[in-house]
Amino acid sequence: MKSTPCPPLSDAEWPEEIADLRFGFAGALNVYRTMAHHPALLLAWAPLRQHVVKDTSLGLERSEVVILRTGVRLGSDYEWAHHVSRARALGFSDERIAALRGQPEGEDGLIVRAVDALIDEKRLSEALKQELEPVIGVHGIIDLIATVGFYSVLGYLLMTYETPIDDNIAAEMAARPL
Repeated sequence: MKSTPCPPLSDAEWPEEIADLRFGFAGALNVYRTMAHHPALLLAWAPLRQHVVKDTSLGLERSEVVILRTGVRLGSDYEWAHHVSRARALGFSDERIAALRGQPEGEDGLIVRAVDALIDEKRLSEALKQELEPVIGVHGIIDLIATVGFYSVLGYLLMTYETPIDDNIAAEMAARPL
């Protein structure tokens, strides 16, 4: 692994003030082991993560579309690899996942356009909001915006500190490349 000022923390280095997080989501992934260099942030991050990742009004499939497209747009190999794995576990075909790198048709395409608008224009146009609302509702639109923001922050952290893809995901991608 390349030298970085914030490599993922080992169990022995894990901060005592967030000891309980090591046994949950935070200890399971290199991204959160990197964020653990800032215990107060990781502690504050946990409830937002619960909503964005688990309790989103988008549902898990739509959320994965948002996350994968955000990873593509940011150029975050870590997010892409991890969420290819999650999308496959949700039943996405490799063709559907690969299409998210471009401009897919249907609902995935609508979500891709929304992610692109947020990244490129820093907002959703009135026309795009009107297109999205009957499909995902107002809560869905707000959760889509929050998900792009949440995964952008993670992407910036991952790419700044060159956080390595977790071994199990790297092995999966090597065995089953997209």
